[in-house]
Amino acid sequence: MTNFTKPDFRLGRRGFLKAAAAGLATPAFASLPGIAQAQETVNLTFWAWTPRTENQVALFMEKYPHIKVTLESIGGEDQNTKLRAALRAGSGFPDVVQAEFQRLPSFRAVDALLDLTPYGANDVKDQFVDWSWESVSDAAGGVYAMPWDSGPMGLLYRADLFEAAGAAEVPGTWAGFAELAKKYAVDNPGKFLTNFGANNGGWMIGVLWQAGNKPFALNGTDMTIRINDEPAKAWAAYWQDLLDAKAVDLTPNWTPEWFTAFDNGTIASWIAAAWSPVQLTNVANQSVGKWRAGQLPQWKEGEFATSNWGGSTFSVIKPTAHPEEAALFATFMATDGEATRLYNTDQFLFPVRKELLADKDLMGTPSEFYGGQAVNEVFAEAAEHVIPGYQFSPFHDVFTSALQENVGAAVAGNGTLADALDRTQEAMVTYASEQGYTVIT
Repeated sequence: MTNFTKPDFRLGRRGFLKAAAAGLATPAFASLPGIAQAQETVNLTFWAWTPRTENQVALFMEKYPHIKVTLESIGGEDQNTKLRAALRAGSGFPDVVQAEFQRLPSFRAVDALLDLTPYGANDVKDQFVDWSWESVSDAAGGVYAMPWDSGPMGLLYRADLFEAAGAAEVPGTWAGFAELAKKYAVDNPGKFLTNFGANNGGWMIGVLWQAGNKPFALNGTDMTIRINDEPAKAWAAYWQDLLDAKAVDLTPNWTPEWFTAFDNGTIASWIAAAWSPVQLTNVANQSVGKWRAGQLPQWKEGEFATSNWGGSTFSVIKPTAHPEEAALFATFMATDGEATRLYNTDQFLFPVRKELLADKDLMGTPSEFYGGQAVNEVFAEAAEHVIPGYQFSPFHDVFTSALQENVGAAVAGNGTLADALDRTQEAMVTYASEQGYTVIT
């Protein structure tokens, strides 16, 4: 088995949002049986990494004064490493943890997450966009987390540069986007319509998802792996054509040079997520007012399909001594009107609750940086069109690392992007088999 380089999770979405921050309806079950009348203080420990989460915790304790929640902020990959170690040791784990969507299968694989169904979880199901609920539940009806925030994908672009290139708006199809990208590179030497994030596994997974790729499907110990399926190969051929034409930028993502390239016009657009707009506002000084948000181009004309990149949930750790109170806390944090509104207005996170996505005041706030556009409205619409049925694997970090390594090698000249997908497919089949899964290809 190839030893893949472990991806660096210290940067990217989570790290940037924390750094940037440093510079909504009542739950369907407002009280669980016996909880509201409880007299003895119940102590819960909550692990999270977002800034100022203590504000939402305070709202909960004000409503439920008999439940004391101790918030521990553990950033980046450190939280996942610490949680896995605590679970192995059988002690030192929290009652509730903030966990990203892609992390849930790995914790479910070791039976670490409490099924919230007995605690009324399905009573709030209809509050969330379908794909997000699908990501925290299973076909048997179990619910293993409460959706919290998300990252439906769209395009952030320099309106002035697109207009100068003869594009009054974002091309409706990827074919039209490629045509514009090639012409743009010829007409503007050293500048590019967009960037290809070869070192950004999360980004690649998101854009592959939008192309229709469904790399994993798990049914018990049977795992279907199709990383190099037909949609993925079409995606690879598309980007290979742009790479061969030298019509796409390759600056490594999350570097100062990358953000500078957006600001100075070297890169005219970012295939991004709903949490991305705030990032540009914090790093781009020369291009204020020139940016806009639009929907992703489509692979088939007339369709509207997008994907999700990022986002997190609240999970209750199964060995908790206080499952009812922990379930109540997780549900409050994900459904309380005031608490969930704060995530968007105070912590730069994008909601998954339908009520917030439909809130004209919340979504319709204009942004000076984006020329007065209500950027959230664009991503709120995208949230309703995320392709359903996507499953993350229980070894997401290994997959991400393999994808980055193989795609990076292809970009450097070791084969094509299609070859990179084939190598990743082979590696994941081997790895899954070694972990005891019966693999179907």
